[in-house]
Amino acid sequence: MRPGEPLLVLLSGGADSVCLLDVCLRLEARVSALHVNHGLRAQADADEAFCRELCDRLGVPLAVERASPAAGEPGAAGNVQAEARAARYAAAERHVAATGGDYAAAHTATDQAETVLYRLAVSPGRRALLGMEGRRGRLVRPLLATTRTETCAYCDARGLAWREDASNIDPRFARTRLRHEVLPVLRELNPAAERNIAETALLLRDEHEVLERAVDEALERVGGPVVPLAALRELVPALARLALRRLAEDAARAPLALSRADADAVLALGDRGGTRTLDVGGGVVAVAEYGTVRFRRAPTGAEEGAVPDPVRMPVPGRVRFGDWAVEARPAGPAEAAGRGDEELLAAGLLGAAVTVRAWRAGDRMRPAGLGGSKSLQDLFVDRKVPRPLRRTLPIVEANGEIVWVAGLAVAEGARAPRGGTGPEGGNALVALSARRVAR
Repeated sequence: MRPGEPLLVLLSGGADSVCLLDVCLRLEARVSALHVNHGLRAQADADEAFCRELCDRLGVPLAVERASPAAGEPGAAGNVQAEARAARYAAAERHVAATGGDYAAAHTATDQAETVLYRLAVSPGRRALLGMEGRRGRLVRPLLATTRTETCAYCDARGLAWREDASNIDPRFARTRLRHEVLPVLRELNPAAERNIAETALLLRDEHEVLERAVDEALERVGGPVVPLAALRELVPALARLALRRLAEDAARAPLALSRADADAVLALGDRGGTRTLDVGGGVVAVAEYGTVRFRRAPTGAEEGAVPDPVRMPVPGRVRFGDWAVEARPAGPAEAAGRGDEELLAAGLLGAAVTVRAWRAGDRMRPAGLGGSKSLQDLFVDRKVPRPLRRTLPIVEANGEIVWVAGLAVAEGARAPRGGTGPEGGNALVALSARRVAR
């Protein structure tokens, strides 16, 4: 936080948000505030009046919105608190889109401890321990290292009043029971319990970034539109499990829990031969065939395998082709060997634009290294490409000729040699890539 920078503070009127507002003013940020009145409690209008009076006294511009939880983005079904939180964030996003800067929520180390404990109780896995991010887009949480006891003490020392939220003692809410029944026991064991949990979440979030990079590298090594089971089994078990979860989440287009038992069952799918499937939850199915595994969503109206329409792609450029993002980017001579899921081709061969399309019956090409022509049907069979995937795999056509089948083959004479130049000594190189993306 730098003096003069705009910052929108989400102000509820509680001790945490009052503390945050005052701290930001003392740090000389250009502070404004937002109060969202959900009308869920009898004290809601009194809370709004308190926030208006406080901001008037401190000279802080205040925006007030009245919104039921349903007015924001959907939270967890039936979870009024989650829906209200989503409504606040949606309102804050609208305000900062117009004014610039970030918006700050007053979550503390105590909130972080409650979040971690709740998630751990209802969902196994390392992700449950990551807690809340210090930053997510424009949302920042400056007080994550500060306990609720400390924010109250700060307000007392500064002579700042605050409002008490009656829902914070309502036993119907799981977080309230954690706050009043679980955390006090942990504080008896160690007064620093909340801070220790919050610090653990911070450490694990840092380590999470390292693990995500390891998964990226592992999937880049195994490559291809489908993943060989043998290659996954060669990875250490934790990395294989994380790679499978990433693939499953790509198919689900949402976070997905994949247990150790699920991962082991997926890796064992190919042991009995033939085509085997396993429902891994979240509307996603693992499919093993030809010694490979892929994940697909369970059919929900539009069946997997619908053929995408052809797309014209400029060079360089990027287009969407069904569930794939296909890109042609300029490449330097040092990249001549290609990397991961990319293939390096001569720019002169591709021209100013290419066509990205699906496989058609009768398609043929001259794959590099085979010394002759081959039908794509035979190529798919030889490379054990699952039948549904054959209809949606990106094929790049230049000047009426197939020059690349994503992840499978490049045309004879099209691949850039290791010396860093294209055919006939041309220096301009283009890296073609195709990656699965969420809709």
